[in-house]
Amino acid sequence: MSIVRRYEKNPILTPDDVPYPVATVHNAGMVKHEGRYIMLFRSHRHNGRSIIGLAESGDGYHFKVRKQPFLTPAINGIFAEYEEFGVEDLRICPMPGEGYLLTYSGYSRHGVRIILARTYDFKRLERIALISQADMRNIVIFPDKFNGRYARLDRPHSEISPWSIWISFSKDLIYWGDSRLVMKPLAYHWDEMKIGPGATPIRTEKGWLHIYHGVFKTMAGSVYRLGIALHDLAHPEKILGVADDWILQPIDPWEISGYVNNVVFTCGAIAEEDGTVKIYWGGADSVMCTGTASLEELIQMCLNNPRNPV
Repeated sequence: MSIVRRYEKNPILTPDDVPYPVATVHNAGMVKHEGRYIMLFRSHRHNGRSIIGLAESGDGYHFKVRKQPFLTPAINGIFAEYEEFGVEDLRICPMPGEGYLLTYSGYSRHGVRIILARTYDFKRLERIALISQADMRNIVIFPDKFNGRYARLDRPHSEISPWSIWISFSKDLIYWGDSRLVMKPLAYHWDEMKIGPGATPIRTEKGWLHIYHGVFKTMAGSVYRLGIALHDLAHPEKILGVADDWILQPIDPWEISGYVNNVVFTCGAIAEEDGTVKIYWGGADSVMCTGTASLEELIQMCLNNPRNPV
């Protein structure tokens, strides 16, 4: 039996569900807000550039999309210069007392950078700052502070430590530093080509559970899968274990074939009161899917059968 139990009515969101013209729906940040599930999903417009839409649900499975996009590229100022080619792969971090921190990739002629924004109600959004240089994407912020500092997982592009996960810290969310590498791809392993942060880390009694993506290059192209790592609660730069096995790989037709073949990619997961976690992923960069897993089973995978983080 798979560690992640796929929802039997996947996909849960397709381009046909969106009331404005889009070619795809995928890679959605997720959170529960006032008892409802909020999905901030990426879509390609028919010109190939990406925007962010909003869908909401009472049960986490049946979503209704708002009539207008939630986030489109800025049209003036510094953000417009760095978002001109699109906004992509948004993550949601519920920060106690500070609303919801949003991180997303802005693409432009200068490359890809991460933008930080904030919302309190998913109606109004405030862009705060550009928080990375080019080329950087896949930044997720821990929903807590550590000795007064924010922490994030990020993934620089580097030929020295190819496509690895780093951690960085900040006192003000704008200026980040004290960076160090925490995870690397493992040679001849399912994630040997590259890895990157996925969903916002989930607090558990035994550590921060982080669902990440890993890529393996095959003769037929790359395969994107999901894996898990467990970070220390007080010192998130310390990894307690990385599961040796993946937890999800492309199997269903809409994961194997689409805009980008053989992809499951997560930007969001929601822990439930019954000890399960709903994981949301884009299938083949074309549709949104979901499934559930036991938090305890995921934790034990990290602790009982770990691989070397670096």
